[in-house]
Amino acid sequence: QVQLVESGGGLVQPGGSLRLSCAASKYIFSIDDMGWYRRAPGKQRELVARINKSGSTNYADSVKGRFTISRDSANNTVYLQMNNLKPEDTAAYYCNVNRYGIYGQEYWGQGTQVTVSS
Repeated sequence: QVQLVESGGGLVQPGGSLRLSCAASKYIFSIDDMGWYRRAPGKQRELVARINKSGSTNYADSVKGRFTISRDSANNTVYLQMNNLKPEDTAAYYCNVNRYGIYGQEYWGQGTQVTVSS
């Protein structure tokens, strides 16, 4: 059973930075895309950022210019560099990995809490 293990969350002041990491417990073959979602209290889960196997990325409008997603394909690891954090970024952040097609599979991490507060 593959697990995604997230780390890097915590409490940070507005304007601060955090780097989230997500690593798979076992090798996942043929990953198509990897991404980060978040869920704030009382809100629906939303896409934060996604990166595909070609390295193309897309971001939620609210984080463009502040967050950067990257991946280490050889090690099945995805990162989210978060700069200039705002209180509205406070949420549980979840890692997501997808393989499409006949052997399609979706994986989710357990979540890591990010709290932005002074």
